[in-house]
Amino acid sequence: MTQDINFMTKTKLLIDNLKSVCANYGLGNDGNEFKIITQVFLYKFLNDKFRYAVKQECPDLVKSEAFSAVLMELSDDDYSDLIDSLDPNIPRLQPEHLISHLFTKQNDDDFAKLFDDTLRQISIENAEVFSVKSFTGAKDTLFDELSQYISDSSQRDAFCKALINKLFEFSFEEMFEQKYDFFATIFEYLIKDYNTDSGGKYAEYYTPHAVARIMAQILVPEPVKGVKCYDPSAGSGTLLMSIAHQIGEENCTIYSEDISQKSSNMLRLNLVLNNLTHSIPNIIKTNTIALPHYLENKFDYIVSNPPFKLDFSDFHASLDKDAFKKRFFAGIPKIAKTKKESMAIYLLFIQHIIHSLSDTGKAAIVVPTGFITAQSGIEKKIRERLIENNWLRGVVSMPSNIFASTGTNVSVLFLDKNADSHNIVLMDASKLGETIKEGKNQRTVLTQTEENRIIETFNNKTAVEDLSVVVTKEEIATKNFSFSAGQYFEVKIEYTDITADEFAEKMNAFEANLSKFFKEGNTLDLEIQQHLKGLKYE
Repeated sequence: MTQDINFMTKTKLLIDNLKSVCANYGLGNDGNEFKIITQVFLYKFLNDKFRYAVKQECPDLVKSEAFSAVLMELSDDDYSDLIDSLDPNIPRLQPEHLISHLFTKQNDDDFAKLFDDTLRQISIENAEVFSVKSFTGAKDTLFDELSQYISDSSQRDAFCKALINKLFEFSFEEMFEQKYDFFATIFEYLIKDYNTDSGGKYAEYYTPHAVARIMAQILVPEPVKGVKCYDPSAGSGTLLMSIAHQIGEENCTIYSEDISQKSSNMLRLNLVLNNLTHSIPNIIKTNTIALPHYLENKFDYIVSNPPFKLDFSDFHASLDKDAFKKRFFAGIPKIAKTKKESMAIYLLFIQHIIHSLSDTGKAAIVVPTGFITAQSGIEKKIRERLIENNWLRGVVSMPSNIFASTGTNVSVLFLDKNADSHNIVLMDASKLGETIKEGKNQRTVLTQTEENRIIETFNNKTAVEDLSVVVTKEEIATKNFSFSAGQYFEVKIEYTDITADEFAEKMNAFEANLSKFFKEGNTLDLEIQQHLKGLKYE
């Protein structure tokens, strides 16, 4: 545990040092700082991943500290054989791509150009595995020419030299000796200053780890293998990482769609950090609703925290076409006359997720709590379809303010194509958690005990007073298809056995009190009338 904390401290220090370099060259809080920090961090991680893999494959070859120099002495054929022997998920680097080589070249003329050329070459040679694709199939570049973000060209060499020196001081390699669970925390630390919406269509919704863990552990209570997991509004990938850890990274393949280039790049970095590099080619940057890349695919597990409200009037007309009729079975929200930004796009995501489930598929979707009780409209049509087809496993209504980014109360909808329609779990966890302050916002945080209580109560299908009920599909139908646990809680009336004399005594006391109150009321009325008369004559 001490070593775990030590590694985390060192990694955070590296991130802080990179931010310090950016600040020293006028890029602190600059719009491009995010690209520099995340890409340099990714370069470092890939560099060390490659070094570690080569040392594991050829321990005798790399006893020398001059790692890149030793590799340079290999013949082309030997080096090619070495590369071919590595796992497909390991980046393909040349000796001159390594940080140790750039460190020895840092005082050369045009070092910034060498730095940029190195990153460009790595991008080209690793495009097949490490590129994010758009809907059209076009691939992005893994790295930008980072020195170009320094507007004063005379400072570029010094800037790149400063970055390389910070990278050279630190190594991830010893962390690869065993599996650590802190990379989710490291990722959060890395992007914490940049994880906000930058004007894209879909806002970057950050899902708290507690909610992500609850969703994953309810979705996957038993071991599974060879499954496909999907998020149609993936953001930076918190939900996907959580379910992948629950299943086991080697037992699942990740698929995602999101319209934001920044979110897609965050997700790529998250996949690399979490040993899911093999799924990077499945990241698609697209408008999931209007231009779905995976429309014909079916998935075993789907997790999603979709945007709740968004103006989609500019592509509303394109949704009403024959190819989407089956997908949007409950309808498409109309274009609002005012407040178009409040259009309920999440209703389209729910329908898209239902359409994308395999015959045995399961899903967990974050929805505004208002969805589970709406009396009519698309919301009710969706709920009716879930009940009629026996696809609802249950609902958990979360505490208010559990999401710092939105004041909307949320619930998590759990779907299962093989759900038990006679034991549907409806849970009201809104009273759980403790309130903490984060900057100007207040957020509700669940304790580990409360997390476990929610998961165990749900998975065991247990009715707990004031927390959960277990109901049938028929009972839900009689309540206008409401998914709110509160509407099924029993109204409790407490009875107390008393004698006839005790009853008479209580009634006499009530009568005496009433008489007293009436007298006081009459006295007060007289005083008010006298006061009003006095005011009139004045």
